[in-house]
Amino acid sequence: MKFRVATKADAEELVALANTCYRGESGKRGWTTESDLLDGTRTDKAEVEMLITTAGSAILVCVDHHSIIGSVHVQRQGFECYLGMLMVNPEAQRGGVGSKLIEAAEKHARDVWQSKTMTMSVISIRDELIAYYERRGYRRTGKMRPFVADEVHGMPRVPGLEFETLEKALVK
Repeated sequence: MKFRVATKADAEELVALANTCYRGESGKRGWTTESDLLDGTRTDKAEVEMLITTAGSAILVCVDHHSIIGSVHVQRQGFECYLGMLMVNPEAQRGGVGSKLIEAAEKHARDVWQSKTMTMSVISIRDELIAYYERRGYRRTGKMRPFVADEVHGMPRVPGLEFETLEKALVK
């Protein structure tokens, strides 16, 4: 496995991976799926290209042989950094790729952007996912915001979906 920063040439593969990991029947093979909570897509090519090309934003990818098997988005926000869209191919989950991607994201935020804190938003009813992040040092803040449905990020299958903010101090 090799880790690197994504380029625009990776956009289509990342979109396919995101929609495989998060939605539909294929997503149900992994434990991080949102298929029972949301219909539609997770992202599209325009959004992924924007995340790749915007200053202070990067998508880090994990490549196994010649395929991207996982990725994570990081976005600089002053002295904080936002971690989002962590995804690992359902066939490669439970092999430590997600943890290594989180470590790579934290290192990038600390070393490249001198970020002091990493934040993320997790669907508040995803208890198993929140527990996964807590085991990696993230803590619940109690800050909530509603899920806003749209054609790019999906349509709720259950009422009242909201995000909770988690955070972690980044120390060397």
